[in-house]
Amino acid sequence: MDTKRSSAVTLDTNRIPGGSPAGVNASHWCPVSSNPLPTRVVLLAGPSGSGKSSLAARSGLPVLRLDDFYKEGDDPTLPLMVGTTAVDWDSPASWDADAAVEAVVELCRTGRTTVPVYDIATSSRTGREPLDIERTPLFVAEGIFAADIVARCQQQGVLADALCLRGRPSTTFRRRLLRDLREGRKSVLFLLRRGWRLMRAERGIVARQSALGAHPCGKEEALGRLAAAAAGRCRRPAVSSDTVSSGA
Repeated sequence: MDTKRSSAVTLDTNRIPGGSPAGVNASHWCPVSSNPLPTRVVLLAGPSGSGKSSLAARSGLPVLRLDDFYKEGDDPTLPLMVGTTAVDWDSPASWDADAAVEAVVELCRTGRTTVPVYDIATSSRTGREPLDIERTPLFVAEGIFAADIVARCQQQGVLADALCLRGRPSTTFRRRLLRDLREGRKSVLFLLRRGWRLMRAERGIVARQSALGAHPCGKEEALGRLAAAAAGRCRRPAVSSDTVSSGA
């Protein structure tokens, strides 16, 4: 659950996206149509603590924080961890995907929307605030469940690219724990238990997000693909017909 903000630098739109040949195969890219929507989105997914917020800030693009669309702690639809009465905040079912897609599409069509202000420590929404990106042609929507709306954003015609940040699970564990302790998100025992569980599950998390259409990559390749999107190239994610039809 990455929410921090930091100063940004301007993307170099002349860069070529890095990575393996498959990652930059021209068949995965398409030019923006002659009559595009005013704005398109790059969905930035990845495990909690993978560096999504800092990368989004480095891009210099407007940012929509998808983790602010978590459900509130008293929502009866919240999923529980197997064999316990504790909420599974790492399940996509703990997140309001419909509201997130609505906000993304509204930003793309009008340049503005209203988003929740979410307090992770209390698992509650404390208000709402306007987000105005004016007529910016590209923005980043980042969060741990961003990959879950790849197919829906593609159906709406607003998707420029979808990325999944990956790295060493031990590094992600350390970064996530330090951040969560600093921000007082939950109790120390809760954070340690969650961190250990997520570290063991990290490779599976990345594999799942990749299957949903988010390209797995490191930070430098991600910046290169953001630059390509900012230069006017969009990517067709590899989303199966079953995923698109289910609206996952």
